Amino acid sequence: MTEKYVRKGRKVEIVKQDDQFVLLRNGEPYFIKGAGGYTNFDKIKENGGNSVRVWHAKNAQQVLDEAHKHGLTVTLGLWMAREREGFNYYDKKLVAQQLKEFREVVHRYKDHPALLMWGVGNEVNMDATNSKVWDAVNEVAEMIHEVDPDHPTTTMLIGLRIKTINLVTKECPAIDVISFNMFANMKDVEKRIKLSNWKGPYLVSEFGARGAWETYTTLWDAPLEQTSSEKASFVRERYLQNISPDIGRCIGGYVFFWGHKQEYTPTWFSLMSKTGEETETVDVMRELWTGDTSGNKAPYVAYIQLKGSFDFQSVFLEPGQEYGASVYAFDPDGDSLRVEWEVLPETYRKLDSNSKDILPNPVPNVIGEASGKSVRVHAPKKEGPYRLYAYIYDGHNNVATANFPFYVSSNPPY
Repeated sequence: MTEKYVRKGRKVEIVKQDDQFVLLRNGEPYFIKGAGGYTNFDKIKENGGNSVRVWHAKNAQQVLDEAHKHGLTVTLGLWMAREREGFNYYDKKLVAQQLKEFREVVHRYKDHPALLMWGVGNEVNMDATNSKVWDAVNEVAEMIHEVDPDHPTTTMLIGLRIKTINLVTKECPAIDVISFNMFANMKDVEKRIKLSNWKGPYLVSEFGARGAWETYTTLWDAPLEQTSSEKASFVRERYLQNISPDIGRCIGGYVFFWGHKQEYTPTWFSLMSKTGEETETVDVMRELWTGDTSGNKAPYVAYIQLKGSFDFQSVFLEPGQEYGASVYAFDPDGDSLRVEWEVLPETYRKLDSNSKDILPNPVPNVIGEASGKSVRVHAPKKEGPYRLYAYIYDGHNNVATANFPFYVSSNPPY
């Protein structure tokens, strides 16, 4: 057993007991039942969660205080500049300045009662070609152990490349936990970890719906998004297979994203609507975190049809023409459902994009007469890619979502 797993008398520590890694907080086992996000901390607590992850230390005092108010801990991120954002890890002055800034942050928040661990960088391995980044990661982790020996360090990786895991193992001995942002590929984590040189614990720092980079696309490269019910089933399966505490090396996970955000679409990773209604994945997390299956449940949505077709059929519409659309949904509690429709221009986002996603404005005057779960849609007059959204509300603070990408063209290929 290495030294970093036998530290004693710390507020938060990781120990190895009977070949199983255990995170201890104030001497008690603490399996992370967490969510990534900056809002709705009360809802994390109400649904049985115990921790929140944030990606940077902006507004850290507010985040830590709010988390503590609701009995939650925080994995507090130190946002290390990434090579793909123009940072040069050969520049010793830049690296030293970043380390100095992080030292100040660690000094400022190390004694906050909500602090659980430090997240040193997020996905710094994405498109990285300069191995000096790992020297910087380790230097930050060493500084943390010097300034704050009471909280472990981790770094969040994207992907499960064994070569990268081995590189971190070799170059970053001051990292206590390796964390992974994983979605569809989470099914491979235990196998990849065993094949790597990493012998310590790991954390799933992001998990959720199948990523836009992991799904099928239309002919014009618009990714096909799961319905909110498909996402809930997907999350349940991945959690039970890969995060449940009987694995021995996983110390927990953070579901992504606890709140509402535009990323590829406004619904792709959002576990809540803009107005706070909760999706079926929140029901699933409550069950996984507590075993509680009671309470009013979110509507179930199977699929949308547009022009009598499914999304994978790459549907083309003619400008200004009217078409029928329907969403197939029901409510497990028998609640009456209300459907709201909108059309948004398609937004394309590269996985390595440095720009912030901006929610586009709805296309005006395209949603026609609606009846029950059906609606008439007027294709926009401007040619190009769009997406039809259905939001299904049950009147009890729950929502289901589904969408359908389509392309407007005066000369469709078929």
